[in-house]
Amino acid sequence: MAHGGGGAGVGFFQEDEILGKAYDARLMRRLLGYLRPYRGLVVVALVILLGLSLADVAPPIIAKFIVDNAIAPAVSHEIPADEGFARLGPLALLYIAVLLVSSGFRYAQSMLASYVGQNAMYDLRVGLFGHLEGLSLSFFDRNPVGRLMTRITNDIDALTDMVTQGVVAIFGDVVVIVVIAVVLAILDWRLALVTYAAVPILIAMTMYFRRMMRESFRAIRIRLARVNAYLNENISGMAILQLFTRERRSFEEFDALNTDLLNANQGGIRAMALFIPAVQFTRAGTSAALFIAAGYWILGGQLTFGTLFAFWQLVERFFSPIQDLSEKYNIMQAAMASSERVFRLMDTEPTIVDPPHPRELAHVRGEITFDNVSFAYNEGDYVLRDVTFKISAAESVAIVGATGAGKTSIISLISRFYDVQKGRILLDGVDLRELRQRDVRRHVGVVLQDPFIFAGTVASNIRLNNEAIGDQQVRAAATFVNADKFIEKLPHGYETVVTERGSTLSVGQKQLLAFARAIAFNPEILLVLDEATSSVDTETEHLIQDALAKLMVGRTSIIIAHRLSTIQNVDRIIVLHKGRVVEMGTHRDLLAQRGVYHRLYELQYRAHEAGASA
Repeated sequence: MAHGGGGAGVGFFQEDEILGKAYDARLMRRLLGYLRPYRGLVVVALVILLGLSLADVAPPIIAKFIVDNAIAPAVSHEIPADEGFARLGPLALLYIAVLLVSSGFRYAQSMLASYVGQNAMYDLRVGLFGHLEGLSLSFFDRNPVGRLMTRITNDIDALTDMVTQGVVAIFGDVVVIVVIAVVLAILDWRLALVTYAAVPILIAMTMYFRRMMRESFRAIRIRLARVNAYLNENISGMAILQLFTRERRSFEEFDALNTDLLNANQGGIRAMALFIPAVQFTRAGTSAALFIAAGYWILGGQLTFGTLFAFWQLVERFFSPIQDLSEKYNIMQAAMASSERVFRLMDTEPTIVDPPHPRELAHVRGEITFDNVSFAYNEGDYVLRDVTFKISAAESVAIVGATGAGKTSIISLISRFYDVQKGRILLDGVDLRELRQRDVRRHVGVVLQDPFIFAGTVASNIRLNNEAIGDQQVRAAATFVNADKFIEKLPHGYETVVTERGSTLSVGQKQLLAFARAIAFNPEILLVLDEATSSVDTETEHLIQDALAKLMVGRTSIIIAHRLSTIQNVDRIIVLHKGRVVEMGTHRDLLAQRGVYHRLYELQYRAHEAGASA
């Protein structure tokens, strides 16, 4: 539950710029750590890659023997044509066999790499989501949902591409280059030198290409996160956009963001459009140099046609992994930019942490004590100042005050969504900071003024997928708070599917579902914001008030009251003013004091009277 200060949108355009290296060995080690559970399969994949590289080099060597030992002698009449065909047959069969083996290796390598990569990134995605669940609420106040969605979807996808197509494939490409370089030198060292002459040119082009691509990938990731954040906010608030006819303005802003993303992508496309033709031109130039040099040596009787033919095929294979490496570098760049963001999110520590040696509460009575509590969302800007009060077990208390007095903050603090800067909050005499967060929240039920309804069935929204709560308990909870009346009218009753945020339900129906959820979990402490009842019809309001009265029986209840008419029967009322407790007592006692509570009551009573007379 976020505080009322509107901090969620802060930093919407304050993108987390990444200023690290193009390649970061530390990040790569962390990424490869997710491959550790699959290291056996990784070793198999590397062995297959080694076999694949050898299988890829074999066909040109076989082709050399086909030309030099079968075709050329038969053409020059050194041997009869029949003998040439006889020599050609086994070599042709060997050539086909090697191609089949190569295809098998390629299939196995692709399947293994995909299996390992997908599973490793599944582990990372699950770990990232689990980490997000453990972060404090203040983190979500500062970070737009769209940005976090980008981390767990687009950024993880970029890492998946690197693991499945990058790491293992880069190793394979390097092995192929080394094997071909050795084979070229063995076949003919002079032609090998001609081929090697192209390598410095390729390295220089690759370095230039790296500089072009580095900032491009980072710019793309930043702008993609910006687009996602904007989409999330505007789609969630579509009703407001349409109500205030802001569609055109919203579209123009999205168009500007999308254009920015398009321009960032075009930078990368331009770099690739320059690099690939440059590599192909270098390859063509190398082939031309080979033919000129080889032609000279063949005419001089110092080289065979088969060697030239093998060189021509091997050079094609030599350049392919080099070009492939450049494309893999694109994947690596995207992965480095994404991994910086993902691991920075993973390294974000929650501000609310469990104690090293938590205390246990065998039985919770529900006594709550605020002992000189001062609290600020932003350092120095206190919303609660020296607040002291004690709520006995099973006592019902209402907290009232003007907007901004600090009422909602009290609910957040009791739920330990935030920690106080000064003072302490006690549950049955134990400081909340000495207890596990889950142990605190297990005993606290919160009914928000705008209950969150998840996509799913009505029953799953009551039990929140806690299988320990059976169907009978779900129905009993709904009946207890009067929610059964509207649920049974739904097309499929408790199995009716509701959409995201409960858009197919009325405000009152969502409120009743929230009460049923609270009863199903049976907390000792109940925290309620009553504002939602102001926007429901009289009949539904009566059902909600009846449900609230039932919920409060036998448990500590704290109502954050906006409408004073709903809290006259609570045991005690605490009045906040500018973050301080200024009055405390029953409704009758506080009216008699003619202080802050009296003024609030008079203002609401007059407003109600004015509304009634109108």
